[in-house]
Amino acid sequence: MLISSGDRYVASTDISETYALGAGDKIRMTVFSEPALSGEFSVSSDGDLSLPLIGNVPVVSKTLDQVTVQVQSLLANGYLRDPKVNMEIVAYRPFFVLGEVKAPGQYPYASGMTVMNAVATAEGYTPRATKKTIYIRRFGEKVEQVYELTPNLRVWPGDTLRVAERYF
Repeated sequence: MLISSGDRYVASTDISETYALGAGDKIRMTVFSEPALSGEFSVSSDGDLSLPLIGNVPVVSKTLDQVTVQVQSLLANGYLRDPKVNMEIVAYRPFFVLGEVKAPGQYPYASGMTVMNAVATAEGYTPRATKKTIYIRRFGEKVEQVYELTPNLRVWPGDTLRVAERYF
């Protein structure tokens, strides 16, 4: 069994610069001097943003900066002269907590979320829960890893956490 310390997942609480967009993320787009084109848009299960004038734009696995440049380019291609576009993430895709917690389920991600915060959000451990390790399947990965439970172990949008049952 491989146990990883979560220390490599301790980082700045602002993830928006390197964050790869995925289904379930909600974006606020502002096109300056064009309020009809501005609004909040969700990334579809297909990984697209459906935007006014330009239609579906594939955004999965791209950063917000990459999508902003892409949208500006598409709007400049026959629609607007020198468009100025600003994008920000309004809501990240949810994370999931399973296993030996009182309220397993899907929860909204908050910037800076740790495993301890996630367990508290799921109303805490059951009496049978192990409190030394946790299984995490990071978004986009197929296999869960077991981590030593530390106070700074980070949760990312789309992660699935599983609290195992302890053995006596």
